[in-house]
Amino acid sequence: MIKIIIDHRERPSGIIKELIKRGLEVEEKQLEVADFIIQSKTIDDKIVSVGIEKKSLNDFLNSIADKRLIKQLMNLKDNFDIPLFILEGNDNIYALRNFHPNAIRGMLASIIIDFQIPVLNTKGCKDTASFLEIIAKRLEKKRSFSSLLGKRKQLTLKEQQELLIETLPGIGSVLSKSLLSEFKTVKKIINANEKKLQNVKKIGAIKARKIREVIEKEYM
Repeated sequence: MIKIIIDHRERPSGIIKELIKRGLEVEEKQLEVADFIIQSKTIDDKIVSVGIEKKSLNDFLNSIADKRLIKQLMNLKDNFDIPLFILEGNDNIYALRNFHPNAIRGMLASIIIDFQIPVLNTKGCKDTASFLEIIAKRLEKKRSFSSLLGKRKQLTLKEQQELLIETLPGIGSVLSKSLLSEFKTVKKIINANEKKLQNVKKIGAIKARKIREVIEKEYM
């Protein structure tokens, strides 16, 4: 069983008690960064660390006001392979304090977009403990990305031809079909000069020239 390392200040939250109830191995420590740390191995046997910062709704708002959240997020990114952020609470966050809703939305957007840290919302300590349990068990399993993706449907010859022509500059799925309908084969499209390419509707001089450049220019 993977061990979950928990900051000792989380003891009053009830999460430690909930995790022990679920039979998980828990170690309390004074953590400098994150509230929870879970370590595992990747499919190629490398150690990977998951750092999780948890905040109640009120603490989240306080940390926006005093600007400590930014530093915590930076530390989370710098110290862990997989950083996660848990926002715990079931109340309406926009009604708790005299905060402009866009300030809250902006910070959440910054966490997800700027810091690229996933945000999980949990209802309370039991829900948070359940998430931690699921994460720990997911990390414990041997993971194969190919099995998660499943088998891709094999493309037909027609679809392969269309996809190949779509890679030419300015050519989407519609023009790809138009070019193939006009020239019949990929080879004839590749061999067509600018004037012949312009016979196809919506392919002007500029687009035709760019297509020929991609085909003719030497690879550097």
